[in-house]
Amino acid sequence: MKLFKSLLVAPATLGLLAPIAATANEVTINDFNAAEEIAVTNSRVDGLEARLNNFEAGSFSETTTASFSVDTVLGAVDGAGDVGTDSLESTSFDFQFNIGLSTSFTGEDSLDIAIDNGSATASTMGGKMGFDTGTSLTVDGVTYSFPVGGATMVVGDSTDLSTAFTGACTYSSFTDMTPDDCGTGNSMGASGKGVTAALGYAFDSGFSLAGGITSGQSEILGDNADAFGINAAYSTDDYGVAVAYVSDDMGEGTDSTSFWGVNGYYTFDLASLSVGFETSDDGTTEKSGYFFGLSFPEVGPGSVNIAAATDQLYADSVTEYLVYEASYTYPVNDAMTIQPGIFIQETDGDDLTGIAVKTSFSF
Repeated sequence: MKLFKSLLVAPATLGLLAPIAATANEVTINDFNAAEEIAVTNSRVDGLEARLNNFEAGSFSETTTASFSVDTVLGAVDGAGDVGTDSLESTSFDFQFNIGLSTSFTGEDSLDIAIDNGSATASTMGGKMGFDTGTSLTVDGVTYSFPVGGATMVVGDSTDLSTAFTGACTYSSFTDMTPDDCGTGNSMGASGKGVTAALGYAFDSGFSLAGGITSGQSEILGDNADAFGINAAYSTDDYGVAVAYVSDDMGEGTDSTSFWGVNGYYTFDLASLSVGFETSDDGTTEKSGYFFGLSFPEVGPGSVNIAAATDQLYADSVTEYLVYEASYTYPVNDAMTIQPGIFIQETDGDDLTGIAVKTSFSF
């Protein structure tokens, strides 16, 4: 009898609970407004995006890039400087650290800043390699380049006079003793390191023209305070030639010194030959110097460079001293390169001989 009553009561109870459950579900669904919730979520996302945009506006521009490089050299030098002096023997480790910052405002212009530092004091090896010194970060140059018609204009401070010049040298020096730009560092690679304005134009045919002027910060375009130069070059995939003239009048109380330089390259099947010749004339003495270099771009996994050159410009009546170097450049990966090499510098005493391993990192 009890089982029979339970069977009768159960359906009745379920019938009473069903409307209550339906009512509860209706209240829950009605309380949740999908459109309203989505609007609130979008509002919160917009607010977060606005905060991120404000943060980015106060940080680096999206067009600003930074590049970093570290060079180290471990090497030994043996030899004498002058007749009668003790032999110089030294082993040392040197480094230099460089930062390059670049940004564009229009997509066609470029504001560039170079920052350098290095070992506290350059050792003999560091000096021969031309490494930067000083543990403090130093601004090495500020330039702004922009198009003017079809040409490129460059203005800046602590900027090379030859910044817009085009050379014809494919050789990459191992040491700083082989003159820059295939022996034309005073003309094709003229520095000046002052307030500089330069203009360059490259024609579609491979021909280019450039000119520049540099003045000291304390006196722009004043007496004994400026240097100017012009450059012309022609290059193809197989050969090229460039010539430059520079007149330097930046020494107070000194006569102007003029430099002529010409360099060129020719590419063979297995190697590339680079040559250079430069003269100087200060009104009383004429000097000259030359350079020869061979580059073998594919020797095993790396490349070989061999060169011989006068270590400076010499007058005809003065004994010339040559410097020789040979190096092997091996790229370990895209960011690291190892370059062992050797150099010999002639002197009026024992020749100076050095062996070094240079390691370069870029990131």
